[in-house]
Amino acid sequence: RLCRQLCTKAMTPLSQKSSGTSDQLHQPRCVCFLCSKENFDSIPDLEFNPIRGKIVHAFFDKRNLRQESDGLADEINFEDFLTIMSYFRPIEMNMDEEQLDRFRKEKLKFLFHMYDSDHDGKITLQEYRNVVEELLSGNPHLEKESARSIADGAMMEAASICGPDQVYEGITFEDFLKMWQGIDIETKMHVRFLNMETIAHCY
Repeated sequence: RLCRQLCTKAMTPLSQKSSGTSDQLHQPRCVCFLCSKENFDSIPDLEFNPIRGKIVHAFFDKRNLRQESDGLADEINFEDFLTIMSYFRPIEMNMDEEQLDRFRKEKLKFLFHMYDSDHDGKITLQEYRNVVEELLSGNPHLEKESARSIADGAMMEAASICGPDQVYEGITFEDFLKMWQGIDIETKMHVRFLNMETIAHCY
């Protein structure tokens, strides 16, 4: 449903984005899908999500868009949108072990980027705290100090895997892989597209 809402908001008339002739405007194209961060502001399913900002950030993070440059994109097109959604595709039954390993690492790299807000390749204690506090912010019975204690406890658990020095210096992606070892991220982080209806056409 989120995809449908976003597509509805982001479909931009080609005539508003092109200076071509009338005949050119009626040729089949896919550039009519252009989405900015503002398009996410009016999506009902994101309105009350405690990590809404992280989700929006992830869609425009050039690391997730597999671009060579770093930072955030101003807009994403339909190809970019599909690139982001590919991180949520389910396992294919014919995947071999090498493909499954790459599949898993791609999903975890996406999650890693959500924590690594300053794009330095490491997750600091403060960055980890921020995510946990945001996740728990929707619970009215949990105070901020309690959320911080939960985050600190999770980092201490990470320290038992990666080593205390490494945790305080910042968790690398290799450490992050160790922390998620044994957790079935392949099936937990996926979206199945069923009974999809055509939302709009490009003419």
